[in-house]
Amino acid sequence: MQISIKTKKLTKILNSEQKLIKKYGKSSAKKIMQRLDDMQNAESLEELMNLPGRHHQLKGNKKGLFACDLEHPLRLIYKPATEPLPVNENNVIIYSEVTEIEILSIEDYH
Repeated sequence: MQISIKTKKLTKILNSEQKLIKKYGKSSAKKIMQRLDDMQNAESLEELMNLPGRHHQLKGNKKGLFACDLEHPLRLIYKPATEPLPVNENNVIIYSEVTEIEILSIEDYH
């Protein structure tokens, strides 16, 4: 799967194990790196949804975004970046056709 990252600042953090550890701690950094590896190795969003980390679609003011669990309470927030977004006749995303995502943030949105 192709992955892009929303900001340069987040890109620098996610591309450096040292910066990940400094910002999130060793345990969370390990989990973040694991989730990123899973994302890179997945063929599509459908495959990603079946991997560890409880990937799920968000609701409310974060509708259209997805999250996966990291170290509680942190979540990795991302969105489909395949253009145009593949949807069926009921306007539901066709996960198997989403092959690009954009990582937006790592946060506790609860």
